Amino acid sequence: MTLSQAASLRAKGHRGHINEMSLSFSRAELQRYSRHILLREVGALGQAKLRAARVLIVGAGGLGSPLALYLSAAGIGTLGLVDHDALELSNLQRQVAHTTARIGENKAASAAEALRGLNPEVAVDIHARRMDAAAARDLIPHYDVICDGTDNFETRFLLGDACHLLGKSLVSAAVLRFEGQLSVFHGHDGANPCHRCLHPEPPPPGLVPSCSEAGVLGAVTGVMGTLQATEVLKLILGIGDPLIGKLLLWDALDARFRTVRLKRDPACALCGPEAIIRDLSAHEGAAEPVCRA
Repeated sequence: MTLSQAASLRAKGHRGHINEMSLSFSRAELQRYSRHILLREVGALGQAKLRAARVLIVGAGGLGSPLALYLSAAGIGTLGLVDHDALELSNLQRQVAHTTARIGENKAASAAEALRGLNPEVAVDIHARRMDAAAARDLIPHYDVICDGTDNFETRFLLGDACHLLGKSLVSAAVLRFEGQLSVFHGHDGANPCHRCLHPEPPPPGLVPSCSEAGVLGAVTGVMGTLQATEVLKLILGIGDPLIGKLLLWDALDARFRTVRLKRDPACALCGPEAIIRDLSAHEGAAEPVCRA
């Protein structure tokens, strides 16, 4: 599917392969989701929205693990997992959806096993492939919300561009050492900033250390991945104040959160009035990333 075809479908009200929403729940579902249904802001209607939703998680690592686990527990109807990496022993310090026994397996498949064990009512799509321009075109149109759990600028910029062009909300988190940040990019609405309003271009190679170079406290990825899941649930349920147009920053050592407001950049190459990024051609044939959260 091309970007223009996806845009045409979106203009006609087509949201991809959306699960049918029903207010009929089994006895087991009512028991499983009882604490959600008790919440006035969620209720049975909200739980039905969650069951009808489709969420794509790119990266089944340190961020993707808690993100996927909590979305599965929450009853998201379909979760898509994108990761072409094989599980390594060094991943287990923070990537809690996996086990020692599954070392060597594909991460998307390994995480899917954990999700099915947690909540067999959730459908899990395994995409054991690299997230490149072709994958973005193939996969993103079929999901409601996209989550970035990667640890490289190449994939982050690809996802940001693709989600903007395809009209999808992007819930993006990042971690390094003892710090994390989180935002929801929704610039396709014409009012809010896109990811390039914050970072117009990727930093030069070597300027920002990778996870394997600088390290990360495992629990930091757990907190940020859980915050990602919370933002996804807020978007689907239509409750609260999502981090659209805002950047949440967390310093774990100081136990300090702060929120920075982001502004739309009128000179932005992606969302500005004279935008020059109209497709994903700049991402074609890019080199393979070497590190993930």
